[in-house]
Order: sequence, then C-alpha cells, then structure tokens
Amino acid sequence: MTHIQWYPGHMTKTKRMLATQMKIIDVVVELLDARVPLSSRNPDIDTLAKDKRRVLVLNKADLADEKITAQWEEYFSDMGFFALAVNAKESKKKSGATNLITALKKTMADKVEKQKQRGRINAPIRAMIVGIPNVGKSTFINHIVGRAGAIAADRPGVTRGRQWLKVGGEFDLMDTPGVLWPKFDDPMVGIRLACTGAVNDDILDRITLANHLIQILESLDTMILQKRYKANTLETIGEVRGFKMKGGVVDLERTAITLLDEFRGGKLGRITLELPN
Repeated sequence: MTHIQWYPGHMTKTKRMLATQMKIIDVVVELLDARVPLSSRNPDIDTLAKDKRRVLVLNKADLADEKITAQWEEYFSDMGFFALAVNAKESKKKSGATNLITALKKTMADKVEKQKQRGRINAPIRAMIVGIPNVGKSTFINHIVGRAGAIAADRPGVTRGRQWLKVGGEFDLMDTPGVLWPKFDDPMVGIRLACTGAVNDDILDRITLANHLIQILESLDTMILQKRYKANTLETIGEVRGFKMKGGVVDLERTAITLLDEFRGGKLGRITLELPN
C-alpha cells in the first residue's frame, strides 16, 4: 500500500496561527470535500476548535454522488454537527451562501440573543473558515461575499495568510490557508486526498496514484471507467486515447495525468470515493 505524506513547513505555522486566532472566534466553519468527507476532515481541527460551535460544509457537492452526499449530511448531523452540502461555484442562485448564513444564524442564535440583552446589538459574529488544501475555501468565500474578495486557484496551498472579510453587518469571516495533519494513519486517507488534488502532485508518483484510483473506482462501479474509456486499466485507457510513445509503447504518465484530471473535473460523473460506515 502506498503511503502518502505531505506536510510542508508553512502548515506548521498555519496550525499555530489557528490556535492563536481561535481565541477570538465564535464559530468554526470546516469545509470538507463531498467526494471524501471523512478523509478530508482534519483531526487537528477537533482539538483546536473543541470549545467552539461548528458547521460542516460538504463543498464540491456537484462532483459527488448526490444520494451519498445526503447520507453524509445525515451522518454528521447525527454526530451533532450542523452539516450542509454546497456547490461553491454555483454563482447564480447562491444557495450555498444562503444556506450557510442560515446555518450560522441558527448555530449562534442563543449567543446573539445574549449579546442583545447586554446591549451589544450590532456585534458581528466572527467565523473562521478552515479546511484542507484545494477544498475550495477561497472560492467558497468569494461565493458568500459576492465578489472576488479572496484569492482562488485550483491548486493546493494558494492562500498563504489569514484574511478577514465582511458579510453584511452580521458576520466577519476569516479565511485561512489550507492545512493537513502531520501523518495519515490510514494510508487510504492519503490516497483519497491525493486523488482529489489535496496533496501536491509534484511529490507523487502519478502512475501509482492513477492505478489506486482505478482500483477504487472499480470497487464502486465497474462501469465508471467503461462508460468513459471503454477500458478499465491504465494501459488500455492509454491505448484507447492513443497516448503512444516511440515504438508504440503506451505513455502511462500522460494517461495517468489525464485520468486524474478528468476525475477531478467531474468528467467521469458524480463520484464519491467513500461511504458512511
């Protein structure tokens, strides 16, 4: 089994920053990848935010299986979290933003009422947005704020420092850099995160990772790869796509990159890589 680890130095600094800033935070909003909800939960956040109110957002829900996402929402709700699924790129309807604001208001209703009784009527709620790299935090915040207020890019590790953004007069949102944890005890966690792009591709053997992805997809539904490629191994996918080098040898590296990119982009369909229990 491949063991993947990625914990660059800036993540240690981020963890220290989160611990310091947590003192002034009212509620923590943790973004998860709806395709790997459990694997994308940073266990360090449970420790850092143990005394804080929590909202879990299953982001990128448009790339995940809708029925399974509903099961994950129920799973986390049963654990006592306020959980909701959103598509951060759904800019027209802004349902994700509306649902989050509603969730934050419900989560903080009693505290807001206590503040009013003390005469603090217009005190904003301070919410910290946390999550692993490439889970879509900056895009999600842009979606909520309604403008390009945070840096967004489709690669892990873009947001380097904390950023405060206002949402009306009710909320102050702190965006934070993506952070993982030092060691994945379960090697499958690292593999799932790497498949979704949460781990920097430059440190990975893409051919090995693509083969792991094929194994996962085949275990979920043997028709996923057949529908897209009419093949179900890395070599035969490369043959179908015509990815050949000199001598007619299949270019496995190019095939692996293509498979990973197409999975991450949703071209293989709406797929969730792990199920509740």
